[in-house]
Amino acid sequence: MPANRCPNPNCEYFNRALPNNAKVCPWCSTPLGNVIPSTPSNPTNSQPVQPQAPIQEQPSYQPPPYATQYQQREYSPPTPPVYNATPPRLPVLKLVHSTGREFQLRSEGGSIGRRSQNMPTPPEIDLTGIPHEGIVSRRHARIFWDWSQNAYMIVDTSTNGVYLNGNLLNSGVSYRILNGDSLQLGQDGLVTFMIAVM
Repeated sequence: MPANRCPNPNCEYFNRALPNNAKVCPWCSTPLGNVIPSTPSNPTNSQPVQPQAPIQEQPSYQPPPYATQYQQREYSPPTPPVYNATPPRLPVLKLVHSTGREFQLRSEGGSIGRRSQNMPTPPEIDLTGIPHEGIVSRRHARIFWDWSQNAYMIVDTSTNGVYLNGNLLNSGVSYRILNGDSLQLGQDGLVTFMIAVM
């Protein structure tokens, strides 16, 4: 009587005899294809077994319904993406003097001061000609646009001091200036401006 054997070559019970009624290998749980069914020892109503016709397997591969031959195409270079993003606009900074005279910063940064004959280039905001101009240093303050803070900044570079909204600024430290702030150069409020950011 043939015995069940494990068909898994990696199993410890590979090709070893297993119980006839075992359906899977007890070690690797591989299904056993040669399970021998238990037959009754005393058949009472035995009928002849009809042989079954062998099952023919259908091919699983179906040819594609389209042509598979390669057709060469003309090379077309990839089109670069189009960026329509407009660059951020820099706001306009104006210093409105107490006399009504306006001074505008026309670049991303520059200095406030007054020109002299021994300066090779005048400051970007030249205050020459305003009343009490002698209080203003040649390079009194530096103003620049800070993209990270999205605001104009001012740095005191003078000897007479800079006041923002009445507060004396520490020399060499950047301070944010906003629309409507009051700016005073020197003491006694002789040179004052209103800041306009548009």
